[in-house]
Amino acid sequence: MEKIKIIIANEEYNISTDNDLEYVAQLGEELNQRITAIMANSTRISVTQAAILTALEYADASKKGEIASENLRGQIQEYLEDAARARTDAEIAKRELERVTKELSALKAAKK
Repeated sequence: MEKIKIIIANEEYNISTDNDLEYVAQLGEELNQRITAIMANSTRISVTQAAILTALEYADASKKGEIASENLRGQIQEYLEDAARARTDAEIAKRELERVTKELSALKAAKK
């Protein structure tokens, strides 16, 4: 586990993480920018209120991402099922073609 110092709303935070330190620094910078922007838009908002609004934005984005991911999983599952049906249909058609080809060959041989 490594440690990194990040600054959010002019406060230093020492974070212990197993994640890539550059990644954590980027998260901290993004969070700092968002909270700072919210506070800049309203002089009456506290850091805590800005942090809560930011958390709500991230929670909303996360939930929407989960829903989109589930929808994609469902679509992929449907595509896989369609592909399996198509393979089965192709195998049935191949067997039928072989049967008809043999029958045609037998009819041709019988004519001779």
